[in-house]
Amino acid sequence: MRNRKESHSSIRQNAQAVKKPHKHDANLQKNSTLYFQVGLIVCLLMAYGLFEMKFETQIPNLASDFIVDDDTYSIEIPLITPVKPKFEEPVVNKAVKKKASVIKEVPDDTDIAKDILDLPDEPIEDKNPPVNPDDVVVVNIDEEVTLPFDFVEVVPIYPGCEKSKNNLERKKCMSEKINKRIQRKFNTDLGTDLGLNGKQVIQTQFKIDKTGRIIDVKTRGTHPDLEKEAQRVIGTLPEMIPGKQQNKNVSVMYTLPIVFQVHN
Repeated sequence: MRNRKESHSSIRQNAQAVKKPHKHDANLQKNSTLYFQVGLIVCLLMAYGLFEMKFETQIPNLASDFIVDDDTYSIEIPLITPVKPKFEEPVVNKAVKKKASVIKEVPDDTDIAKDILDLPDEPIEDKNPPVNPDDVVVVNIDEEVTLPFDFVEVVPIYPGCEKSKNNLERKKCMSEKINKRIQRKFNTDLGTDLGLNGKQVIQTQFKIDKTGRIIDVKTRGTHPDLEKEAQRVIGTLPEMIPGKQQNKNVSVMYTLPIVFQVHN
């Protein structure tokens, strides 16, 4: 019984503790409501003030900022006078009326035979009678034709070059053979004896005739004695197989410069 009484008393105390209001809590609720209302009013006033404010917009005065130059310029515009094109009238060739020739009738008894040439009745004998082909005698003129060495169909063949197959090989072989012969035969000490110095050139030209012999030797050098020596050496060249043109033996012209150096 005692326990029951104690339990009832504790329950009552708890109930009284729960039901008893606190004054501080009530003040907090009132203050928060008041602060909210004041803040709302302030925000509304600020928004209203912003709407009522006037902002000044300055428009630039372009007329005052623009600088006018007092200098004036005048441009003279030339007057252009239109020129009317002149059209020339086409020239019309007027037909010239020609008078028709009048045909006169000739009477039958008019003597017209006077205007006709008098022709002989007998035929005229020709002073140049026709030539009989059997009486014509053809004379064959054997003209010797000399061709340059570079243009003949078959060049002359130097002794020892018979195995060469074509013109190119024959030319090369012949040039080598002649150069070796001149180097052996030509007296190069002659230039020193004559008091010459430096490079000496002797132009030589000779003909290889239809029989293969060397003829018509011509030389030109810096000294007559050198020319004679060149003629002597060219004259020692052997007889060759003659050149041919259209399967006929022809004379061939050959040019050879002899060059040597003289040192004193």
